[in-house]
Amino acid sequence: MRFGAVRLEDAEGAVVAHTHRLGERVVKKGIVLDAEAVAALRRAGRTEIIAARLDPGDVGENESAARVAAALDSPLLKPGRAGTGRVNLHADVAGLLRVNAAKIDTLNLVSDALTVATLPDYTVVAPRDMVATIKVIPFAVAGTDLAAMESAVAAGEPAFSLHPFRALVVGLVLTKLPGLKESVTESTIGATRARVMGLTGSLLPPLHCAHAEAPIAEALRALLAQGAELLLVAGASATVDRRDVGPAGVVAAGGEIVHFGMPVDPGNLICVGRIGEVPALVLPGCARSPKANGIDLVLQRLFAGLPAGGREIMRMGVGGLLKETDRPLPRARTEARPPTRCLHRRGAPSARR
Repeated sequence: MRFGAVRLEDAEGAVVAHTHRLGERVVKKGIVLDAEAVAALRRAGRTEIIAARLDPGDVGENESAARVAAALDSPLLKPGRAGTGRVNLHADVAGLLRVNAAKIDTLNLVSDALTVATLPDYTVVAPRDMVATIKVIPFAVAGTDLAAMESAVAAGEPAFSLHPFRALVVGLVLTKLPGLKESVTESTIGATRARVMGLTGSLLPPLHCAHAEAPIAEALRALLAQGAELLLVAGASATVDRRDVGPAGVVAAGGEIVHFGMPVDPGNLICVGRIGEVPALVLPGCARSPKANGIDLVLQRLFAGLPAGGREIMRMGVGGLLKETDRPLPRARTEARPPTRCLHRRGAPSARR
């Protein structure tokens, strides 16, 4: 592609680089000049214009963007119309977006003439949300580069996959200890219901029980009998070991513990188990808050039908340091306070998350 000043007598068929306002007529940036537009420019006193002229084999900006969008086609993603060298991809349904970073990097490294920008991997999207934008930087892409981009997209795993959320039925067990305020229990229910409904699920009436292994197991079995497809245990005191009462209740109900702890803060003390094929999570204390924390990352994957076992959780460390929340003790001050785990052992509700 050639770019620069072009005499009007040679300008027909060139692409205008800048918008020209000619009285009642506007010659817009990016249009291909025809004889009428050239005549209007001449009447306005122009003798030359800054424009781009395509070389043989070059592909115009809109066609280039549309071709790459078509190559990136994926189920449940829909490309918009090409305009000004741009095509946007939108989600058809609510779900969890997976992005193949290596594939996008390979495409963007072919040439600086065309770029693809995406949402981060594992982003929650709603219907009609934009998930990616394809933008041609100049007014054309060399045909050889465009073919290389299409080949890069076609090879190997797809660049995108959108995993729709399933409308899971969720059961919640809340345990009690002396001194636990009713308002704390109510806020836990409210935050949990909002999370579940936000992922298209529904929450069964929560069950309350003593903070002990046998009552937790009994409540879990009752929720399973009601059709729960996902089980949550919100303990009155934070879980500090795989053998603590919350995980022990899962095991006593016929389940197993898959993983304890996660490299996400807040949310370190999550415990992931299952009873048969039904996931059973013992929640960290931060799950009482509606603010983003580690439980959101796990729930999103489960509702999307994606694995959320030990290996998946252990890979959440990059990006796992979430924004500071209204924690009882901010991270920056925790080293100055004596350990509080002994309070938990004496039966007092723990503030650990």
